[in-house]
Amino acid sequence: MNTEVLENVNVAAQEVLITPEQLKSELPLSQQAAETVSQSRQIIRNILDRKDHRLFIVVGPCSIHDVDAAMDYAKRLKALAAQVEDTIHLVMRVYFEKPRTTVGWKGLINDPYLNDTFKIQEGLHIGRELLINISELGLPTSTEALDPISPQYLQDCIAWSAIGARTTESQTHREMASGLSSAVGFKNGTDGGLEVAINAMQSASKPHRFLGINNEGQVAVIHTRGNPYAHVVLRGGSSGPNYDSVHIKLAEAELDKHKLDANIMVDCSHANSNKQPELQPLVMENVTNQILEGNKSIVGLMVESHIHAGNQKIPANLDDLQYGVSVTDGCIGWEDTEKAILDMHSKLKSVLPTR
Repeated sequence: MNTEVLENVNVAAQEVLITPEQLKSELPLSQQAAETVSQSRQIIRNILDRKDHRLFIVVGPCSIHDVDAAMDYAKRLKALAAQVEDTIHLVMRVYFEKPRTTVGWKGLINDPYLNDTFKIQEGLHIGRELLINISELGLPTSTEALDPISPQYLQDCIAWSAIGARTTESQTHREMASGLSSAVGFKNGTDGGLEVAINAMQSASKPHRFLGINNEGQVAVIHTRGNPYAHVVLRGGSSGPNYDSVHIKLAEAELDKHKLDANIMVDCSHANSNKQPELQPLVMENVTNQILEGNKSIVGLMVESHIHAGNQKIPANLDDLQYGVSVTDGCIGWEDTEKAILDMHSKLKSVLPTR
């Protein structure tokens, strides 16, 4: 029997991709960038271990679609980071991959030119170069680990990683997280429940064996040690927000029940802001007040922020794109971002050292 009728029936084409080793050779991590990544990873580990009193805040665009605007944002954030570094460790959100409920733009790596040409190899080059350039400013970066192959190309540039609500329950992503070199935050499920995130944290902390690629691009059996720095990210759910003090107490109790460290990160966006990005500063204010009132479990926040507020659809004519405005979820603008973080710094700078 002709096996052509059995294999790749729905595959239109295959392209051989550059190997991680080749990409890193073309775009090597500079000494300055490597130091930024290494230092930030250690700071975040120390925060999770309670050796560092600061909070860490992952802040930046919902997704990156314009590298010039991303660098503009990064320079602003770096200046702000210097002002608050005694109290808050800022990490820039540099998300290249977007999970879609059905279809839509999947992010800079998958479609870097926003025109359905899907130049993935060019997307990897563009993304890695941007991560290096931001890190060379002395500003650490974070991303969502969505595709199980891409970390081999980019993970050496990343200080903190997220696993999204849609993929926290995925065995593939739990296995991948067990081998990531950075701390990783698992979001609660889309229903708002903690069970899938707690299961994911337990799974990711253990060694795994699974199929992947190595640095030379060969299919390999990956053996991981387990990631001891997995933690939960509360992002709300279909039943509403879950960042208030009652939900935080319930999360603490659930983590304690499963003998997991009470390290909680609050995502100020998504259901926690009722999908109204302009409400994110109110979530930040609430979290600040919880800490002032004695909370000890909240160690970090996530904020979706861009140069300008709101979002836009990708227009047919890309020249019509508004500069510094998200093309995915809505964000707060820079002025509101800066004010909210400076307010947190002002209120918490004398409290966190004695927390």
